[in-house]
Amino acid sequence: MTITSQRPSPPGLGDPAAAAQDIGRLVVSCEDRPGIVANISSFLFRNGANIVQSDQYSTGPTGGRFFLRVEFHLPRLAERRERLEPGVAELAARLGAQIHLRAAATPTRVALFVSRQDHCLLDVLWRARRRELPIDVVRVVSNHPDLEPDVASFGVPFSHVPVTAATKAEAERHQLDLLRGRVDLVVLARYMQILSGDFLARVGVPVINIHHSFLPAFAGARPYEQAKLRGVKLIGATAHYATEDLDEGPIIEQDVLRVSHRASAADLTRAGADIERTVLSRAIAWHCADRVLLDGRTTIVF
Repeated sequence: MTITSQRPSPPGLGDPAAAAQDIGRLVVSCEDRPGIVANISSFLFRNGANIVQSDQYSTGPTGGRFFLRVEFHLPRLAERRERLEPGVAELAARLGAQIHLRAAATPTRVALFVSRQDHCLLDVLWRARRRELPIDVVRVVSNHPDLEPDVASFGVPFSHVPVTAATKAEAERHQLDLLRGRVDLVVLARYMQILSGDFLARVGVPVINIHHSFLPAFAGARPYEQAKLRGVKLIGATAHYATEDLDEGPIIEQDVLRVSHRASAADLTRAGADIERTVLSRAIAWHCADRVLLDGRTTIVF
């Protein structure tokens, strides 16, 4: 089997465990106009903060949307954050902007949803345990009991919530009760159920999904067998935010591998699992580092 990467892994994952306690972030989105960067910089300067990284993007110099991510160092940030927040709110009102303030050292509370396939689930749990992802996994939710022993080995609570067509609404109410007020992000780590629009509206946090990139050509069961029969030469994975439009939410990350005619369906399946793990971990890392900004149905990833 011949499998080669099309491009190197992108930079930016960083080392969350080494994040300084006094590093904060401001994430800004608004209509583009002169003076935005000057106002943000002046605000941070007046409050004794030093900018250590800044990324910005405009969709157009006139009438476009402006996006900014700033990392700054501020001694005793944990103590001073409460006093910063009114100033951030005033700045947002003055600029007509959405501004999000966050301490970089605060981990994201994550719930993982999974069915029977374990490759993405175990990879995320392993990376979280090693502090390679800036997250705390607070619960795993599954519509099957199969993976409970694996999850228990990581010391993470496991909730088995069966789902059928007749019980879907009741199951989603149970899932929402498990998550309410306890999580900042839901990750579908190969959860083979469609979340309803009602669930997505009520969960109150972003939901990230991962799937192979054959859609819509090879939908349904056994996509890699279908790909083998059609002589596919590229396989890949897509991580995106979940919306009511199945598998059509804003894309966070994608990657592909070139494969040979010599690869069997089992080879393709194994390679597909590898790339799904990698793409999902990048998407989680970038989301939790406030690197992903939404612009309608698309994303800006700094």
